[in-house]
Amino acid sequence: MAIEQIKMPQLGESVTEGTISKWLISVGDKVNKYDPLAEVMTDKVNAEVPSSFSGVIKELIAEEGETYEVGQVILTIETEGGGEAAPALSEPKAEEKAAPAQTGGNEAASSAQKAPSKADSPKGARYSPAVLRLSQEHGIDLNQVTGTGGGGRITRKDLMKIIESGNIPTADAPSAATEKAEAPAADAAPSRPAAPAKQVQSAPNIPIMPGDIEIPVNGVRKAIAANMLRSKHEAPHAWTMMEVDVTNLVEYRNSIKGDFKQKEGFNLTFFAFFVKAVAQALKEFPQINSMWAGDKIIQKKDINISIAVATDDALFVPVIKAADEKTIKGIAREINDLAVKVRTGKLTSAEMQGGTFTVNNTGSFGSVQSMGIINYPQAAILQVESIVKRPVVMNNGMIAVRDMVNLCMSLDHRVLDGLVCGRFLQRIKEVLENTSKENTSIY
Repeated sequence: MAIEQIKMPQLGESVTEGTISKWLISVGDKVNKYDPLAEVMTDKVNAEVPSSFSGVIKELIAEEGETYEVGQVILTIETEGGGEAAPALSEPKAEEKAAPAQTGGNEAASSAQKAPSKADSPKGARYSPAVLRLSQEHGIDLNQVTGTGGGGRITRKDLMKIIESGNIPTADAPSAATEKAEAPAADAAPSRPAAPAKQVQSAPNIPIMPGDIEIPVNGVRKAIAANMLRSKHEAPHAWTMMEVDVTNLVEYRNSIKGDFKQKEGFNLTFFAFFVKAVAQALKEFPQINSMWAGDKIIQKKDINISIAVATDDALFVPVIKAADEKTIKGIAREINDLAVKVRTGKLTSAEMQGGTFTVNNTGSFGSVQSMGIINYPQAAILQVESIVKRPVVMNNGMIAVRDMVNLCMSLDHRVLDGLVCGRFLQRIKEVLENTSKENTSIY
């Protein structure tokens, strides 16, 4: 018999943590290698974690609804004769192997047997890396936070509630223990009950009135909220908009959409033309295809365009890989296929990874102007608004009814400046306004 560990897998190149949405097994269950163990949520997607071994579930270390760093132990499994594990799930990283050597004797032995996020005291003498990072980034004094995890452990969810409320407990504010210590001696009479521990207001106190409906925040919505909050906190957003005359594009697409649908079996949407134009402009302005990495900017070689696909209760952002190498027909096919996968629950985590720039089709529900939040850690997002007919003054001074669309771009001002973004939008405008039967092939 051998006890093996299953760790939080890395479900994407930029993913550093995941949340256990739901355990699919219980202690004592017998599982086979590759059987699903849990649903794990990362940014905007749920993925199943497969077992690296065949055996019996020994201990569920991670808790549902809690967030754990990649590489942290989430469960143990008892196997017969061991077996080779999948490296991505069970092979520890170099820094994790070296960790026990940095501690002393018994402490090293005990830390190797349990997940780093487990608290050793009700107040969480040990904190997970995610908790420590959030507390340092936002100046939160952990001594003044009441944890809701097992044994009073402070969780990442506790800190996110505090950050969202804006009521940050700092080290300068007196804690409950300090207030008690500095209280007059008369207040310390044995007959008086001890002062309750100071509670942190972690959410707005909204009164619930008759007829109001309370809707629990599910895992995907929590992930969306956390990613959007991080983007707004970390990236200084700027915004610009450009107006484009797409009359010729509209006429061209409308003239071929029927034959295209009959021949190919899926719709030729306006959005495919916009994504192709963006991919072409990104190739000419590679600065836009970048990400902020603290002390450097990473300019990505591949042009992988994230597109937003909404369901009734969630938003997913699948990726069109190498969009600059695809035809308009190829992009239209991918848009259709990815949308179907989202709405049927068949989208995989791999299809959500690697995006370098996001194009959001806000015009699909009638929006004409919007300010998108950047899809972290990308440097910009483009909102394609609704195509509307408007009277326009032409170059000859005459007024004509034209098909017009607004392109609204949000940018991370740490990475990009207005000049390059303006030129980028001008190039997209030029491509779209010159799209016609004579100038453009969809194949």
